[in-house]
Amino acid sequence: MLLNCKKRKNEKGFAIALALLMLVAMSLMGATLMVVAAGDHKRNGNLNIKQQTFYAAETGISEAKKWLASETSLAPGSGPGNNLSFCKTSFFPELSNPKLIKDKIEKKDLSELISGETKLSDYSYEYFITYTPDQNGNTQTAKTSTVSGATGGDVSQGTTYKNTGASTATFYNIYSCGCDTNKTSCNSESNVITVLQSTITVVN
Repeated sequence: MLLNCKKRKNEKGFAIALALLMLVAMSLMGATLMVVAAGDHKRNGNLNIKQQTFYAAETGISEAKKWLASETSLAPGSGPGNNLSFCKTSFFPELSNPKLIKDKIEKKDLSELISGETKLSDYSYEYFITYTPDQNGNTQTAKTSTVSGATGGDVSQGTTYKNTGASTATFYNIYSCGCDTNKTSCNSESNVITVLQSTITVVN
């Protein structure tokens, strides 16, 4: 009988030790899960911010195209100097001596384009336009190409759908930056900025 009592006492000690070991293991697992979840949440947040700044920069490209289509005279003006807030020319290494088309610089919060979306005020874009730079990065001289002229006609009426002819296409580069804060607060050194570039032609 004495032997049995000793055995039970030893079993009680083992159960306490096992319970403590399980508690430590579960605590470690819980802490690991929390760290992993926090890391995933942060990564998803950063990805969302980068995605939104990309959309902001794309909006700048679209707005610049609209502006180019509405203008009749598109001559180069002066350099940007210190007039650019966060879309710095240094982001675009192919530019060495940019001259802005009509000195045009536009920066807006996305909320200025889409009303009623307060969250969009946290994102902005800024763009400028130049002639497409030459191999030395200069934008003073226009790069042009001769293209076929085209006029639309109604095929069902049996008219000529495309008339022969030639027009001149001038190449322009749009440089646009999206930022993760409003246009007045954005800083190229401390904010998330996505840069985009688009080359388009305007046919005269």
